[in-house]
Amino acid sequence: MSTALLEIVDLGDGEIVLQRADDDDGEPLVSIQFSEETSAYLMEHNLEVAKAMIQAGIQAAAQLAEMAKVEVDVEQKGVPTGRTLH
Repeated sequence: MSTALLEIVDLGDGEIVLQRADDDDGEPLVSIQFSEETSAYLMEHNLEVAKAMIQAGIQAAAQLAEMAKVEVDVEQKGVPTGRTLH
């Protein structure tokens, strides 16, 4: 993904999306929608929980990308790994 500026937007209909800041008409990168039961439980904190979920997802994706890079580097050096990291 490019280094475009991203924004989290509450669409007002219960859906919260992550989208590129310069692309209002484009498809969201991530969409989160809480059930009525969950919204009642969260009260007015849906946006904060969605932000935390998105941040955790971005961190997990970065870690996975880094692990994939390390595995590619090891394979390119011809060093047998002998194990699979999960």
